Amino acid sequence: MVRVAIGSDEKTRVTEVVTEYLQNKGIEVEPHGPLTGQPMDWADVARAVGERVASGAADQGVLFCWTGTGTSIAANKVPGIRAALCNDAETARGARKWNDANVLVMSLRSTPEAVAREICDAWLEGKPDPAELPVIDKVRTMDEGGRGGIVESGR
Repeated sequence: MVRVAIGSDEKTRVTEVVTEYLQNKGIEVEPHGPLTGQPMDWADVARAVGERVASGAADQGVLFCWTGTGTSIAANKVPGIRAALCNDAETARGARKWNDANVLVMSLRSTPEAVAREICDAWLEGKPDPAELPVIDKVRTMDEGGRGGIVESGR
């Protein structure tokens, strides 16, 4: 069974809809922060979800905050996390295909419930494109403090 860590700095109708939607798809949902009734700011929620995904305790992560930007930034500070702020299904599909993103981030302010479900579907259906794996590996190397085969521009 797929396990998804999900978190937000506030519990809203959109977070409830996404949680229920994932559960109805047979996904085990692991809530964090205010989704469990525990007050937590966006940076701490993002770290908690990111650490669960990076450790392998969760297969994927889903995060929310008002714009989605803060949780994206914070989650991406966790080594091994490739969080993507997605405002539509095509962006979510591309984030999985070209970036092997492992944490989906959505804006509480601008994501309608129907669009959130579409984004989740695209995310869950998405698979990394094998042709992109060398580039994704460069990003993994950057997480480890390496240069990842990045070539200097000469400037």
